[in-house]
Amino acid sequence: MSPGTKKSTSKPAKKAATKSTASAGFSAAEKEAMKERARELKAGKNRAEGEADLLAKVAAMLEPDRAMAKRLHAIVTSVAPGLMPKTWYGMPAYANKDGKIVCFFRDAKKFGDRYATFGFNDAAMLDDGAMWPTSYALKSLGDAEEKKIRALVKKAIG
Repeated sequence: MSPGTKKSTSKPAKKAATKSTASAGFSAAEKEAMKERARELKAGKNRAEGEADLLAKVAAMLEPDRAMAKRLHAIVTSVAPGLMPKTWYGMPAYANKDGKIVCFFRDAKKFGDRYATFGFNDAAMLDDGAMWPTSYALKSLGDAEEKKIRALVKKAIG
């Protein structure tokens, strides 16, 4: 640099932040689900109270998810009467005698999905080799889907 020449003080433009949704933290819906789970753990409800909570969550759902949740409740309680109806992260769910969630229903609106989900947790005995499905997308619930769900729930409880 020659005398009298000023050094440039401008800095190169910074790259725009490209945070992914996952690294940006939990969404408002996820935070609310965690708060609901904390309330559920503190409540320690019996079967009747758990079912009342579940049915209240179902009643608050939008159609067609509400109709599917009602039908799923009827299916699960008829196939597996030993499972306890309750809520789990604010979703309708069914627990085994040890209190572990076997299966659950997540309405599409819960996390802004395009479909509802009927899923199974690791307490479900669905193991089939080295890999098996643990959740199913539901756009509707007809007779064919009901038949498959009945078989899955029956297998899940052993």
